[in-house]
Amino acid sequence: MKISYPNKLYNSLLQVGFMKDIIDLPDDTIEKIYIRIGRNVKKIRMEKGISQLKLAQAIGHKSLSIVSLAEIYYNKQHFNIEHLVKIAYVLDVDLCDFFRDFNEGIEYN
Repeated sequence: MKISYPNKLYNSLLQVGFMKDIIDLPDDTIEKIYIRIGRNVKKIRMEKGISQLKLAQAIGHKSLSIVSLAEIYYNKQHFNIEHLVKIAYVLDVDLCDFFRDFNEGIEYN
C-alpha cells in the first residue's frame, strides 16, 4: 500500500526512484540494528577486558544498568549516539566499529 504525500517533490522523487518510501522498511529493522550495535559494543568491551560497570562509570553513569541493558536490548533499552561516541572514545575504537556486520540479517527490500 502506497501513501500519497501532499509534497509534490517528495512524490516525484519516489516515482523516479531517487528515494525509497519509508513504508517499505520492515518493522523490525531498527530493533535489529540496536541489537547488532549492542552485540558489537559488548564484543569490543570484552576484547578490551573492561567490565560493564567500569565502562558505565567511564561514560558518566553510576550504575552498570545502561550498559548491561543496552548490550542485550532489554526492554528496548539501547545506546544513543552520545553513549556510542563516549564508548568509542574510552575504548579507543572507531565509532564505525559498532556498526560492523550491521547489514547481516537485516533486509531492506
